[in-house]
Amino acid sequence: PAPAARRGSWGLPAALVRRGGLVGGRWLETPASFPVRDPASGEELGRVADCGAAEARAAVRAAHEAGAAWGRLPAKERSVCLRRWYELMMENKEELARIITAENGKPLKEAEGEILYSASFLEWFAEEARRVYGDVIPASVKDRRILVLKQPVGVAAIITPWNFPSAMITRKVGAALAAGCTVVVKPAEDTPLSALALGELANQAGIPAGVYNVVPCSRQQTPAVGEVLCTDPLVAKISFTGSTATGKILLKHAAGTVKRVSMELGGHAPFIVFDSANVDRAVAGALASKYRNSGQTCVCTNRFLVQKGIHDKFVEKFAEAIKRELHVGSGFDAKTTQGPLINEKAVEKVERHISDAVSQGASIVTGGKRHSLGKNFFEPTLLSNVTTKMLCTQEETFGPLAPVIKFETEAEAVAIANAADVGLAGYFYSQDPAQIWRVAEQLEVGMVGVNEGIVSSVESPFGGIKQSGLGREGSKYGIDEYLEIKYVCFGGL
Repeated sequence: PAPAARRGSWGLPAALVRRGGLVGGRWLETPASFPVRDPASGEELGRVADCGAAEARAAVRAAHEAGAAWGRLPAKERSVCLRRWYELMMENKEELARIITAENGKPLKEAEGEILYSASFLEWFAEEARRVYGDVIPASVKDRRILVLKQPVGVAAIITPWNFPSAMITRKVGAALAAGCTVVVKPAEDTPLSALALGELANQAGIPAGVYNVVPCSRQQTPAVGEVLCTDPLVAKISFTGSTATGKILLKHAAGTVKRVSMELGGHAPFIVFDSANVDRAVAGALASKYRNSGQTCVCTNRFLVQKGIHDKFVEKFAEAIKRELHVGSGFDAKTTQGPLINEKAVEKVERHISDAVSQGASIVTGGKRHSLGKNFFEPTLLSNVTTKMLCTQEETFGPLAPVIKFETEAEAVAIANAADVGLAGYFYSQDPAQIWRVAEQLEVGMVGVNEGIVSSVESPFGGIKQSGLGREGSKYGIDEYLEIKYVCFGGL
């Protein structure tokens, strides 16, 4: 076990740190367990139950058995349960944030922001639960009436990533539970403690046994558990956030039983700065968009495209801002803005992208190497003289690397931005109203930030086009992903 002094510095709340799986309202121990590590120090935070195919099937059955009663509850009663869950998250927000920082590494201030964002989905969908409206359609025949009902799809398998270990769960689960579905959550193996803490609070909130189930598992067990969740005939719906490659595997599995799927997959966000832009605002937006969570978000900018008229000024001011505003360190240190990357593999990818770019003529403006703090820390890095031939502009880096490409015309920038086979988020800075309309409509992405570097909010529909996924989360549209439309023809009137 970790030395007591270190355990003290994480300060994890004993009441919320759960080690077992949650199946049918009960905490489940398994013969095997796997370690959860602090990415900043590599030390073990504790061991968690390593669920396999059998536990996954048991969780699916528990969700299925709880589904009939939960789906038949009046929406008002489901709303009250979700609202109570939201209130408990808010009462425990500091403790939940500490769990995120310990297992994910992000700065405590960002973790606190994530908990507020995460809880707000439960609040939003508690309210949306009561707004699932059906329809009456005028019939073309006198003695008939056409009714449209919306009903829960059934058991939803929820597979979530490590970069937002709490928000990626509530954004899906809030909608599912509001619609009357029950869920089985498979959290990322790096960050299961957040999902289990939410389970503890769900139990306290009076959410009935079997409505929210969690099956944590190691990397070794993930394929087996994933396969159960995607192939079991009792599962009606899969919602996944993660890499495009994994999403394609899950889609293939889901095809066997024609399940409903929502996929929020990789991005490759362009950030375009036009000559008319307010450069200082563009730099502030660039900093927020690129370096939040050390560049480990699916909507982080991956490619900066800067018009030649302001290119040099932008690069200079961006470099100054990086040196002035960003501080690498442990997430528990108050002045830290850049925590560690999730693991060494993530660091190696950043290094590979930088060395590839430099070998092809890119210049390192600032950063460029591992940070002296330890193996998972990397310096915030800015590259100029970047071309579209370099790896960092063809793949998603998922780290603190900002490559800048110089362009001449609007058409050129849009063409470079749209050359990707993914399209999640895109950003651009311009003060020309005609250009703003044109570019916002032409960018092949699901979400556009105009003079804004951060676009996520509960009210807005989150999701991508092309190979960035299927469906939308959050907003009034998010609940539709968990509802079936049933047409009732009422005749003989």
